Amino acid sequence: MPQNNTLKGNRGNSELSEEEWPRSKAGKNLAPGLASLQWSPGPLGKDLSTGSRLDIDALNDQGDLVAKAGTKLYHRRWVMLFLFSAVSGSNAFMWLQYGIISNIFMRFYNIDTLAIDWLSMIYLLTYIPLILPIIWLLDNRGIREVVLVGSAFNCIGAWIKLGSASPDMFPVTFFGQFVCSIATVFVLGIPSYLASVWFGEEEVSTACSIGVLGNQVCLKI
Repeated sequence: MPQNNTLKGNRGNSELSEEEWPRSKAGKNLAPGLASLQWSPGPLGKDLSTGSRLDIDALNDQGDLVAKAGTKLYHRRWVMLFLFSAVSGSNAFMWLQYGIISNIFMRFYNIDTLAIDWLSMIYLLTYIPLILPIIWLLDNRGIREVVLVGSAFNCIGAWIKLGSASPDMFPVTFFGQFVCSIATVFVLGIPSYLASVWFGEEEVSTACSIGVLGNQVCLKI
């Protein structure tokens, strides 16, 4: 009994090999821009398997298969950006607050210049061992939790330093400065990450600049 080649799933050309027949069948249904479809046999040789790939260089404007995913923009993104900029600025303000009037604090705490310098250098020293763990935390937990933890460290350190305003409490002052230095590690890596996640392509540079602006402005005050 002759075989009906018009039935779905049967071969229309018996001269094609087992591998060439699915390739020719798939090629008829593709747009001209997708002519470079690379086929690898799937189950039973009927479908395109997960090993199939497209030559991206051969795609034209009519051959795009996947629409480009855009970033959903919220109006509150600017509020969040300025709030973060304020947190970053307050942390930067506490970095050099002792160094800019070092002579006054040297007399108040009865300490030498080296002790005052260490109040600033502790920020740089803390950054080295903590930056990699906090980058991991940022990638795995997200911006929200990292900024909240950094803000908490910044607030706690400020209250500790406020309570150490006594000539015999310099060690407590140093500890408060150390807590604030931990907050710095949480804050400094956020601007570029925040700009790329919350803002569109045309706003990334502006958002990143504003995120860094608060930190830099308070360093100059």
